[in-house]
Amino acid sequence: MDTRAQPITRRDVRTLLLAALGGALEFYDFVVFVFFAKVLGGVFFPPGTAPWLATLNTYGIFAAGYLARPLGGIVMAHFGDKVGRKRMFMLSVVLMALPTLGIGLLPTYAAAGAWAPMLLLVLRIVQGVAIGGEIPGAWVFVAEHAPRGRVGFACAVLTCGLTFGILLGSLLATYLNHHYAAAQLAAFGWRIPFLVGGVFGCIAVWLRRWLSETPVFEEIRARKALVEGLPLAPVLKDHLAGVVLSMLATWTLTAAIVVVILMTPTLVQTKFNLPAAVAFEGSSLASLCLCIGCIFGGVLVDRLGRGWAMVLCSAAMLVATLALYMDLRSGGAHFIALFTLAGLTCGVVGVVPSVLVGAFPAAVRFSGISFAYNVAYAIFGALTPPLIGLIAATMGALAPAQYVALAALAGIVVGLLLLRRPVLDARA
Repeated sequence: MDTRAQPITRRDVRTLLLAALGGALEFYDFVVFVFFAKVLGGVFFPPGTAPWLATLNTYGIFAAGYLARPLGGIVMAHFGDKVGRKRMFMLSVVLMALPTLGIGLLPTYAAAGAWAPMLLLVLRIVQGVAIGGEIPGAWVFVAEHAPRGRVGFACAVLTCGLTFGILLGSLLATYLNHHYAAAQLAAFGWRIPFLVGGVFGCIAVWLRRWLSETPVFEEIRARKALVEGLPLAPVLKDHLAGVVLSMLATWTLTAAIVVVILMTPTLVQTKFNLPAAVAFEGSSLASLCLCIGCIFGGVLVDRLGRGWAMVLCSAAMLVATLALYMDLRSGGAHFIALFTLAGLTCGVVGVVPSVLVGAFPAAVRFSGISFAYNVAYAIFGALTPPLIGLIAATMGALAPAQYVALAALAGIVVGLLLLRRPVLDARA
């Protein structure tokens, strides 16, 4: 516990809320794709394609966004460490809003043939570039604005905002599945969430106009202590241990978000034959509890430290996810309750940002976090959707939960290592 913890001022609250709300709107744009994977598979691929194959193809396009993340992340982080955090914070929103709106206006396979999935792929890649700079930049931004001893809470509030974007997507998916038949969703309903996302992006741009540059970056610039040359070079030379720990922690985060939160609603329909309305009702509750779990994880960081918070939250996610899929294998009698619990334990994603922020000094923090997080997400995030889709179709019912268990074990290992590793002050 940090005995030098400072109180959170009204200005701090304003910065956190504006950053979190803007992040929520942008993250909604990125993740809403997966909630409509089943519908998009039928719209953007040839008629007669097996449903499981169409869904797998759609997951592949979803994963392409993750492959593009390192490009956006490394470039934006370079300029974020050179010219300021806020400018890149604004640019990422614009790069997300435009392709999201474009997806909502795309022609279908029936109208454009093979061009339809190709255009969808291109726009998804642009989304990946945007989110690659957004999330690391957002964590750095709020951590460097946070009072001393409150970094865990600040990063968790921002992450809660990002995950609230998942909740927005889940609620809209629930609403559309309740009010439109499958034929209506395939005809026009799938466009609604992307068109709404374009509007959300414009709102996020407007919100971020009111944010100021971080005091940490202003101090570095005033002292003329900015890194010369490529900031990524000293990251790889002097902070390789931080990179490895950050990548392992990111694997835990990807398993929580991609498998437990984003893919489970589709898996329970295709693998366990639950109705779409039930799947998305559970998804909405799990996403809501994820937001709560993020805050709880951040409080644990400030109270117990990054190490113990990572160990406890990772272990809880492992147990809850296995319980959820064991129940689904038996018929899903307790699906809603167990999915809600699993969503709460996925609050480990509120701990991970503090791990990454504490791994790198301020002068190269944006570049260090962006490289480690985005490369790990490109590997695990890109491989996970098609991998889970494949093993769910060909292996046992518990396969997705077993994958999550492996990633959670990685999180436990990270936590144990952090107990022996010094913490870098976000203000340094």
